[in-house]
Amino acid sequence: MNEASPPPVADPAHADIGIVCALKLEITPYLDRCDRIRKYTGGDFTFRGGLTGPDYDMRVVTVEAGTGPGRASRATQALIDAHTPRWVISAGFSGALQSDLKIGDLVIGNSIVDIAGDDLKVDVRMAADPKRGWHVGRLLMVEKIVRTVAEKQRLGEQTGAMAVDLESLAVARKCVETHTRFIAVRAISDDLSQDLPPEVLSVFGGSGTLRAGAIAGAVWKRPGSVKEMWRLREQAVTASERLAEFLQLISPTLAETAS
Repeated sequence: MNEASPPPVADPAHADIGIVCALKLEITPYLDRCDRIRKYTGGDFTFRGGLTGPDYDMRVVTVEAGTGPGRASRATQALIDAHTPRWVISAGFSGALQSDLKIGDLVIGNSIVDIAGDDLKVDVRMAADPKRGWHVGRLLMVEKIVRTVAEKQRLGEQTGAMAVDLESLAVARKCVETHTRFIAVRAISDDLSQDLPPEVLSVFGGSGTLRAGAIAGAVWKRPGSVKEMWRLREQAVTASERLAEFLQLISPTLAETAS
């Protein structure tokens, strides 16, 4: 008579869902909705893991990549190596390239393109819901922040993209390379109503963290920038809250499709 097989042992390192973001502030509201959050540092990246889902039985791990495609690619590889997630989500802020996108709207990428024309298709099986601020369409990845309305409009016309960010295509390429399921969800933090203040280009360090010295210097040189930077902060809070709501909603669905 064969003995019964022992029950499977849960792998504490494995994640159902991995999320790559650039900045802590992009993902904090979502992590606030998770349970048993733990933090650790791997190389020059910060990881946070916890439980999510209606019964808090799905494991999610986030990695803060910092800004730019190079760091996003390395962080994605580190996440996959350490936690073998069934799904990887590129999540964070983006700039609107189309006039109908508002602060807090979400763009789920069904393709991601770069300036060179490399276009990666993403199998997104959900319909847009503009009334809820959910849009499905093309994302554009660039290597530096697009600051002016005129430049955003030009890029939108040139590429047909709905929104622009600095990381999504790099994350997607790494997922294709490692045969990992992927989706990109970007929240609009700046629309086409006005230019970003010039100081925004200097306040972020290469690691994607806010540089206190640069902020203080910007305020000293142009006191009027205080109001503009505060407006950006409020827009970022709105975008991160909307992103958190969406991630909490889709996480169980993604986990089910990967089982």
